[in-house]
Amino acid sequence: MNRPAYKELNRYHWFVLIVAALGWLFDCLDQQLFTLARVPAMKELLAPSPGTPAATKLVDEYSGYVTSIFLIGWATGGLVFGVLGDRFGRARIMMITILIYSACTGLSALSVGFWDFAFYRFITGLGVGGEFAVGVALVAEVMPDRARPFALGLLQALSAVGNISAALIGMGIGHLESSGTVPLGWGWRIMFLIGALPALLALVIRARLKEPERWVAAKAAGLVKENNLAYYRELFGTPRWRRNAVIGLLLACTGVIGLWGIGFFSPDLVDKVFTRIFSEQGLSADEVRGRVTYWKGVSLLVQQIAAFFGILTFSKIAQRMGRRPAFALAFTCAMLSTALVFWYLDSLDDLFWMIPIMGFFLLSLFGLYAIYFPELFPTHLRSTGTSFCYNVGRFVAASGPWLLGYLTGKVYHNFEQPLPLRYAGLTLCGIFFLGLLVLPFAPETRGQPLPEKN
Repeated sequence: MNRPAYKELNRYHWFVLIVAALGWLFDCLDQQLFTLARVPAMKELLAPSPGTPAATKLVDEYSGYVTSIFLIGWATGGLVFGVLGDRFGRARIMMITILIYSACTGLSALSVGFWDFAFYRFITGLGVGGEFAVGVALVAEVMPDRARPFALGLLQALSAVGNISAALIGMGIGHLESSGTVPLGWGWRIMFLIGALPALLALVIRARLKEPERWVAAKAAGLVKENNLAYYRELFGTPRWRRNAVIGLLLACTGVIGLWGIGFFSPDLVDKVFTRIFSEQGLSADEVRGRVTYWKGVSLLVQQIAAFFGILTFSKIAQRMGRRPAFALAFTCAMLSTALVFWYLDSLDDLFWMIPIMGFFLLSLFGLYAIYFPELFPTHLRSTGTSFCYNVGRFVAASGPWLLGYLTGKVYHNFEQPLPLRYAGLTLCGIFFLGLLVLPFAPETRGQPLPEKN
């Protein structure tokens, strides 16, 4: 009898999926609040002369730098907490990572300069990076084999709800700023205060979530090591796991650079395009700023609604056609749609069809990562291996926002706004070719159980 995959799940399976999904959902909420608040925060904390070319250049440059710092924290946290998840258990480490990213998101609201803001974002990144690896390992190990791709795809798709929530928060704060209800310059601080609320989820995790039976069995068999470095020694000392780790790393670099080095700078493009449009309408500076904040929220909203459906669609494609064909289609379409947005977006109408197309394909890659990476490693290395693929890629990916800031502020700075950001985005779109080049070497895992032997 070929019944739907979700019918395989019992009440505890659903509980685990919901808790893990909430952890990643709030994780993504934090990421998107940062994306929306990054430029306003830099405008206030750097205090440049508003409206001047030098000020625009400075804000663009430092927005790229602080994003790179955040990604370096993310990568570091993934490496550290990925190993700790294999050593001490998925549920315990998930609780710790959620507390870290929630607390430091709230502290970001208290920043008085660039460097303390960057420090809080680095520590937030530690928690964000660790949460994903232990979350997907937890779900992969608890779910029945047949329901695993469905559960992991849904886990990633629900992250779009966190992104959508961030968009609604941005729209609401933009409206309050433009109406004068919220003092100008306070909007980004309020966003970060809201981002501290997910700490409450840690209480639920502590009360009810159990460690997966697979991990408990691995610990009883003596596979759980006391030395953190031993996990990496085994990962790279075993040819099969080493090969899978390198392939996963290169696949992750493509998507992470594409998203954080290009895609998540689309709100900045909207900021520049719509600032010009509203300024030409004769609105005051406060009205322009409030409306721009609102429409940046709208752009993120339509992007993430499309991302939800993109992740679910490509999860089904991966299940029916295989992991490699799904990746090939996603990389190609992500490259074309991202280039479309950065070169042609120039009006309100464009926002409502270009941004959703980009969101549908660009975020679909992360649904595929959630399904594919846990299938590459055994139980006692699953959190370490998944974290290595997803987070070491962020050390490389940290160069993406930095490079975008460098291209915008140095290489293409002589062009009229928003052309520097357009040219920089188009230049970086070449990263998607990396994923296509790696795919022929990637193992196909469709229809196979989770690996346990070398």
